[in-house]
Amino acid sequence: MTTIAPPTTARASTRKSARDAGIDLVRAACLAIVVALHSLMVGVSIGAAGPVFANAAEGHAWFIPLSWFVQVMPLFFIVGGFSTRMAYRSARARGVAPAGFVAGRVQRLLGPAIVMIAVVGAALLAMTAAELPADMVAEAGFRISQPLWFLGVYLLCQALAPALIAAHERAPWITLAALAFSVIGVDAVAATTGIGAVSFLNLAVVWLLIQQLGFWLAGGRVDALSTRTRIVVGLGALAALFAVTMLGIYPANMYAGLNPPSAALVLLGVVQLAALSLARPWLRRIAERGAVREISTWINARSMTIYLWHMPVLIALAGIGLVGALSGALPLPEPGTAGWWLSRPFWIGMAFAVTAVVAQSTGRWERRAMPAATASTRRAVLASIAGVLSVVVLLVSGITVATAIASVLLMRVALTASANPPVGGPEQYQRVMPATLPAA
Repeated sequence: MTTIAPPTTARASTRKSARDAGIDLVRAACLAIVVALHSLMVGVSIGAAGPVFANAAEGHAWFIPLSWFVQVMPLFFIVGGFSTRMAYRSARARGVAPAGFVAGRVQRLLGPAIVMIAVVGAALLAMTAAELPADMVAEAGFRISQPLWFLGVYLLCQALAPALIAAHERAPWITLAALAFSVIGVDAVAATTGIGAVSFLNLAVVWLLIQQLGFWLAGGRVDALSTRTRIVVGLGALAALFAVTMLGIYPANMYAGLNPPSAALVLLGVVQLAALSLARPWLRRIAERGAVREISTWINARSMTIYLWHMPVLIALAGIGLVGALSGALPLPEPGTAGWWLSRPFWIGMAFAVTAVVAQSTGRWERRAMPAATASTRRAVLASIAGVLSVVVLLVSGITVATAIASVLLMRVALTASANPPVGGPEQYQRVMPATLPAA
């Protein structure tokens, strides 16, 4: 049996020093915002026809200005681009081929995901066997599947990262301009033809462009600009974003413009990039404080686990609250009422606490050793395609028992293709870093 030797002290120290504590802190804060926001959106009530599950923030004017501050997905992809470029630079220095880098990313993203999908599929099967209403089971599967778009899109961005990093290093301005014009072109075609399906191309292009901004940050080009230039760029992008939303070209609700994304989110990403660059010295100082460093490290070591499991946790808590309300044991205020708002701090705190407990117990799937990544381009491409498709089947109709089985099988194909096949002996395993969102 092949044993895994722990990393040497020198190697661990090198890895630790290679990470940017400020970027890690931003990633942890973004993840906390996502969990809090999704907690706030969970609206459960009892209507005339029975239980009602709804997005408590949808259709409310108060959420529109708030969305400009809590829409952190562009920032997620910026820090993702930063960390990916740093990780790829380190991998190349160790002699890792592009295919090996991509295969390793597939393993790190899908390793913990396959466990969650299998568990949720089994839970939905149990709910069906218990003869719970079919619409409730379907609603639970649909709500859990909604945040998983990120997994599919981020996996695609990782698969294309070596090619886009190479393009950035050869022609950074041309690459950035080509992606920007592609985003605008998709928006224009969708608007002029009325074919809304065209805009879904931006599910790839928008996030690839914003990831590219992270490459610029990692290369030091953004920080090298004067403070005045970064402020002007940030304020200019903010002014442009105000203009296109006030004119009705794009929705003012930054979450309404998420699916599919558009040029509006690119403008928001430029604002966030400028703010992040200006704040980095301050963020580094804050990130090195004892308690902050411990919390940030804990979250980053389990970030994929937290992202994957927070929605099943929220749905489970909502179900418990609904059962308590139907039995008369727990109050269930109508979403938007004073009682509902007063209960939100407790509800969000409970969501954080239970998610943390679940992440602590399931995080081992994120940190476990994985097979050595393949160096075969063909196998890495197959792994990437199967991985993206494994998420697509969940997004088409939500998580059901059937789609969970299909997704798990596709993830199994992706994980198998991403690993070196055993040759004349036991498969060799490598210790991988936690599959953070994303890891450096």
